[in-house]
Amino acid sequence: MTPISSTFMRSSALVGATAAFMSFGSAAFAADAADAADDAADDGNAIVVTGTILASQQASVEAKRKADNLTDIAAADSVGRFPDQNAAAALARLPAVAVQRDQGQERYIQVRGAPNRWTSVSIDGIPMVGVDEGGDTRAYRFDAIPAVILSEMVINKSLTSNLQADAVVATIDLKTYSPMQKKGLHVSGDLGYGKMDLGGGEQRQGSLRLSWSNDTFGFVLGGSHYRRKQLTDNREASYADDGTPTNFSIRQYRLERWNNGLFGGVEYEPEAGKRIYAKAIFSEFNDNEQRNQYDFTIKGDTVAAMRGSFNFGEYRNRNYIGTIGGDYATDDGLTASVKLNYTRTENTSYLPLVMAASTGLPDMSYDISNPNFPVFTVNSGTFSQTSLSIPGTILIPAKQKTVSDSYTAKLDVSKEMGNVTLSAGGLYADRDITGNNFSFSNFVYLGAYAAAIGQPFNVNSYVTDKAWDSDYPLGLTFNYIDNVGMRRDVDNLLSALEGYGLYNPDKDVPATDLYFQKEKTLAGYVMAKVESGPLTAIGGLRVENYVLDNAGSVYDGASYIPLSMHSSRTDLFPSLNIRYEATDNLVLRLADQRGVSRPAYGAMRVGASINDTTSPGTISGGNPFLKPEYTWGTDASIEYYLPGNGMISVAGFYRWVDNVLYQSQQTVNSDFYDFGGVDRSGYRLSGMFNGESGKLYGVEFNVLKQFDFLPGALSGFGFQGNLTLLDGSFDTPAQKNIAFQGMSKTITNASLFYEKYGVSARVSYQWRSHWLDTLGGLGSGEYRKGYGNLDVSLRYSVNENLTLFADLANLTNETYIAYEGTTATPTEVERIGSRYMFGVRFTY
Repeated sequence: MTPISSTFMRSSALVGATAAFMSFGSAAFAADAADAADDAADDGNAIVVTGTILASQQASVEAKRKADNLTDIAAADSVGRFPDQNAAAALARLPAVAVQRDQGQERYIQVRGAPNRWTSVSIDGIPMVGVDEGGDTRAYRFDAIPAVILSEMVINKSLTSNLQADAVVATIDLKTYSPMQKKGLHVSGDLGYGKMDLGGGEQRQGSLRLSWSNDTFGFVLGGSHYRRKQLTDNREASYADDGTPTNFSIRQYRLERWNNGLFGGVEYEPEAGKRIYAKAIFSEFNDNEQRNQYDFTIKGDTVAAMRGSFNFGEYRNRNYIGTIGGDYATDDGLTASVKLNYTRTENTSYLPLVMAASTGLPDMSYDISNPNFPVFTVNSGTFSQTSLSIPGTILIPAKQKTVSDSYTAKLDVSKEMGNVTLSAGGLYADRDITGNNFSFSNFVYLGAYAAAIGQPFNVNSYVTDKAWDSDYPLGLTFNYIDNVGMRRDVDNLLSALEGYGLYNPDKDVPATDLYFQKEKTLAGYVMAKVESGPLTAIGGLRVENYVLDNAGSVYDGASYIPLSMHSSRTDLFPSLNIRYEATDNLVLRLADQRGVSRPAYGAMRVGASINDTTSPGTISGGNPFLKPEYTWGTDASIEYYLPGNGMISVAGFYRWVDNVLYQSQQTVNSDFYDFGGVDRSGYRLSGMFNGESGKLYGVEFNVLKQFDFLPGALSGFGFQGNLTLLDGSFDTPAQKNIAFQGMSKTITNASLFYEKYGVSARVSYQWRSHWLDTLGGLGSGEYRKGYGNLDVSLRYSVNENLTLFADLANLTNETYIAYEGTTATPTEVERIGSRYMFGVRFTY
């Protein structure tokens, strides 16, 4: 491991060339605040954008400027000026931040082009762990967190010792609203309604927040709702080694997605410096998905076979978060904070997939002159969707469920002593995780079984007379399936088959897919902050003991054998942040740190299937021998705050990473699987493994300026933009210079805005270059093509209480493309269309 002294030397070499940057949104609204004040002085009758938005944004700018570490800050009030429904979309407006989407909707955050697992999340300072489909990642799902429940989002790009060490490139703290921020009674909210361009499905949103406080007591209650009905046009394909197609999949998904959030809090502050509080949050993401899918097998220039696949599936993600705590401060500089938290996260999926092959096709050919859109032609005969085999109909009841129960206690104490502040604290987290990776192992021969019990199931009878609403060229005519009716009948049929002993739901999830894990983290830190004139230095050491009990079952072809593994490790995580105010407007920063990223639950599960009949034998499943990924990192920055308003900055970073995770097959080299008198130490294990060294580095540029030097109304115009250039790779024993999954080498955001006389208008564009895919089950050899999104947001303040808004998103109707090798062989092509929302925001 690289010694910390060497790391500090490396960062010193970078400081002259690179620099961290400021949150574009925060600085923009600081400029707005100054402009609004000037307007009010010039014209007492002018309607200006004033109040909580500008005040909170100006506070965010000041907090960023004086922060001990490198941060980017987005005040939640600024989210209302962009067409963003969840926290992921809002954070994507910040520099070096990209998002990963699921059917067009923002889900994961990637900071600095790193894999999403390298960014950790906390809510009000309490570490959170992502629980996703099958436990394949610890990355936190932001599509379940509505932005309206938050007061501030802070991206910590460098760490101080009081922050969790489980972060390679950044840790994001989502801060909830405090009722003590405003005295008296306050009500705010919004109502909106709109349409999706593709299919004309509705969008609707609403939120309401009520708060009241006096000098000693306050409470807040709130809730939010967002729903959209969406069509997703999708094409998928596979190819032979020579690039010729072997299969085309023509799909359209009919989705109804909705997010709900409820939150509440009470605070009691009997006197300055003494506060106790309790907060509760419930949030959920729901997705009802109807699948209409036809797969065509290709042989040469002809279509050889067709299979239909249909389902009404349900995806759910729910979070239950409760926190109680207290703060204590004295006049002589002593402060203390204690927090106790319980968090339960549930992620479930159920996809009862009905599949049947065609009993015969007409003579058909295809045209891929545009490889993104295969077009089919019937040369002779007639194509019919109702040609699927009734006896050959099968059902795969795919299921997944992962649940995390976490108890956390956190204590922080600090003491100011002149120019020195000493801090110490600790954290204890006890987390239980149970779940299974997505299981597709149970095949129910639906057609044959249904006929055997006298309840025939005709898959063709669910074809409706409504044609697909699609802007993709099809060549053939497809009508929608009544997936809801099919699901209802399938559920009833499964109950009947279970009664006859023809279906056993216990086989839906084999024991090898299950995992049972308990992890405990005990951490403590000491930290010192020294201020000397324009120089501030913060150094500290964090110590973490991590204990994991990992249990599951392996199948040797005859029986399930329970196995378990216990591990414990203590690590040291030093950090150093230096901040230097060279002038009133120029801030220089330098930071060094060590961090960690632990493997996903499903990836390190014990469960596996063993094949003793091959030579050597094989084991397929999780890899309980996985080690955490560790990093040493350095950051350097320059921030120049323009007089009046605006800023220019440049930032650089470098991360050295050990034990990078990747998919592979390797020899076991352990006696862990040696039961029943069989030596399996030489078997080949397929799963996730640790690679060797890796490096990730980049530079971030940011500029923001409101054109207040222009005369009159023109002074409301401004520009904000950021550009991030990234590179990096890692090595394995067999291969060198492998690209990181999810890393775009270029990420940019640009926004031309106007803020004056009650008008807030923005034209925003986001773009990221291509990247090695990390979602969607496409495999490590496939890439996502770069894409851009063009959005327009309009606001008009009727008065200080009422604002009208219009949000126009994805106006370029972006096509999201995955490909193998080159874009001439696309493996997935997806489009969801533009979306439009109109409504009103109110504050009293």
